[in-house]
Amino acid sequence: MRARRFEWNGEAQVVADKIRLWASELSEPVDVAPIGAAVLERGDAAVLELTNRFDATDAPLDSTAVDLDQAAAALAALAPEMRAALDVAAANVRAVAKAQLTPPTPVDLPQGQTVTVREVPVGAAGIYAPGGRAAYPSSVLMCAIPARAAGVGRVALASPPGPDGKLHPLVLAAAALCEVDEIHAVGGAQAIFALAYGTETIAAVDVIAGPGNAWVREAKRAVYGSVGIDSLAGPSELMLIAGHDVDPEWAALDLCAQAEHGADSPLVLVAVEEHVLEAIAAAAERAAAARPSVADAPLALVQVPEIEAAIALANAYAPEHLELDEDDAELMAERVITAGCVLVGRYSATAFGDYVAGSNHVLPTGGAGRFSGPLGPAAFRRRISSVDLGADAAAALAPHANVLASAEGFPVHGESAMIRGSS
Repeated sequence: MRARRFEWNGEAQVVADKIRLWASELSEPVDVAPIGAAVLERGDAAVLELTNRFDATDAPLDSTAVDLDQAAAALAALAPEMRAALDVAAANVRAVAKAQLTPPTPVDLPQGQTVTVREVPVGAAGIYAPGGRAAYPSSVLMCAIPARAAGVGRVALASPPGPDGKLHPLVLAAAALCEVDEIHAVGGAQAIFALAYGTETIAAVDVIAGPGNAWVREAKRAVYGSVGIDSLAGPSELMLIAGHDVDPEWAALDLCAQAEHGADSPLVLVAVEEHVLEAIAAAAERAAAARPSVADAPLALVQVPEIEAAIALANAYAPEHLELDEDDAELMAERVITAGCVLVGRYSATAFGDYVAGSNHVLPTGGAGRFSGPLGPAAFRRRISSVDLGADAAAALAPHANVLASAEGFPVHGESAMIRGSS
């Protein structure tokens, strides 16, 4: 890990900005425009060419479409312990997703009219699950289950194949468990553009959701407006606020676990006591050195004068994951307003939230927790307002509508209202 100390100067936002700037220094800009143009112009031909160039390098594909029977077979072939783990994760994510659905909310207003806001699912959702040389069945669950809970009619999964041109059996099994309607062996920016614009094989969707690398993120940014997206999730991140009785080894493993996501995954360790900060940093360095899967992620160390300052820094930084390893973690959690997911208490490791707790691991990163939250059914639903006016309500509201319409230079709007108000 690349550790660096940041001095607390009493200004939480200034310290948070310095940490983000330092952690992003090694990130390279990407340009997805040529990929988008190629997919839009040449459709399947471009998608296949890019997939075979970047992913299916040993066994080029003739088509990116994957037969659903392959997913069913992969699910049936799972080892019992793996099937049990997927079932537990899926059941918990499904329960939390269903709890977020809300019924229509009619509002009766003083003039006699009723306005009802109801939610309906989008017609089609595109799910992106990272893949290629590794498998991420958990991302399939985290995206497809909320889409299904939302009532989406068509769920299409895109995930990059390995060099052999095949999707990992675990990704296929998760797709079968979630009952996705289509599976496409295509990844990266080309997958996002194909889902957004459509090709001969992949029909366009209404919303795209799922985590990915910088190419996926920038492609989602480029297609937003043509389709909806869940968020612009960047590198995974963790802030850990450590109390005086923290177990340094536990905290170190939590930091190292997050560093498995890559060298661009920022880590922030905050503590009041100097010896706690030093003990965890040393334990993290030892743990990382002994574990090959842990990348050289940036670790920012911040000593704060009191726990209130730690909460202020968390709210300014808006971390994707925030672990509160403190005696009063429950009370602290109530004061956190920007984190994507708050892990409360010493037993609430981020790993549980990533896999089986029921919370969603598709979370806002890069400070986006200031205006967005975890992926849920709402990402796959849209609101519709219904307005029901009777004669009395029209008569009461028409003069006011006429005044406003005239002021804005739309006199016929006013006429349209007044003719009903005088009937």
